[in-house]
Amino acid sequence: MSKAQAIGIDIGGTNLRVSLVSRSGEIIRKIKEPSSKDVVNTLFHSIESLMSDEVAGIGIGVAGLVDSANGRIFISPNLPVIEGIPIASMINDRFSVPVFLENDANTAAIGEKWIGAGKDFANFFLFTLGTGIGGGIIHNRKLLGVPAEIGHMTIEANGEKCPCGNSGCLESYASARAILSKAISALEKGRESPLKNCYGGNFYKLTTEDIYRFSLDGDSLARETLRDAGRYLGIGIANIINLMWPEAIILTGGLAGAWSIYVQEAIKEASRRAFRELFETVKIIPSSLIDDAGIIGAAGLVFEEAE
Repeated sequence: MSKAQAIGIDIGGTNLRVSLVSRSGEIIRKIKEPSSKDVVNTLFHSIESLMSDEVAGIGIGVAGLVDSANGRIFISPNLPVIEGIPIASMINDRFSVPVFLENDANTAAIGEKWIGAGKDFANFFLFTLGTGIGGGIIHNRKLLGVPAEIGHMTIEANGEKCPCGNSGCLESYASARAILSKAISALEKGRESPLKNCYGGNFYKLTTEDIYRFSLDGDSLARETLRDAGRYLGIGIANIINLMWPEAIILTGGLAGAWSIYVQEAIKEASRRAFRELFETVKIIPSSLIDDAGIIGAAGLVFEEAE
């Protein structure tokens, strides 16, 4: 009889999520920890607390460029401490179950295809909008095994330096990291905003949720920051529409929650830049799994590959 559960892991630049998932895609138990320099030991402890004889295997989605065949992480700009680590073999040696490694946006795309917003589309492109920006492609109902690093598409030829080593990357202008950097920089330069008074005046603790909340209350700095980031995201969306013409573009990750300003601005910008005949046929929709797309997709990878 097939084992009924898998462990899905999502290693992001900010958080580590580890979940026990059933064959129907239901999350049975979930652990969330901050990503840190001790991420491997944190990962081992989390897996140990979920492991049982019912676990068919472990799927891992990680932010960065991965070598899936050899279970190794080439580059993770937002979490460089895990670069070069043979994470899949280390986990296999410790727990003696099959381990599968993928880019986190790819696992999120698998999750959306399996039980999420993408289940009714044969072809879609998924954007993960968080600390960085990633992409996953479903083509003919299967994951297209390419890096799809949309966050490192150059959109400003002489732009800001990105942690990946390139300059002018999309995620340097449209990610959560970029939004926070721009808002904090403006406050440091004396820009007046209620954001300055957050956390007892320690505005370095600001989150994108704070910025979105203040934008809804009408704060001009918060609204300007989100709209600027949204316009850059719209350039990325238009590029994907003109290049691939998917049935849908699905937006997931924490920033997708800022739909009414950040995402709406992106949609407006994409409508100006993409071919109208293409743009009008593409559905731009939110994830139905939100932050759980990656861990559900990582578990789904086990069920697809392990048996």
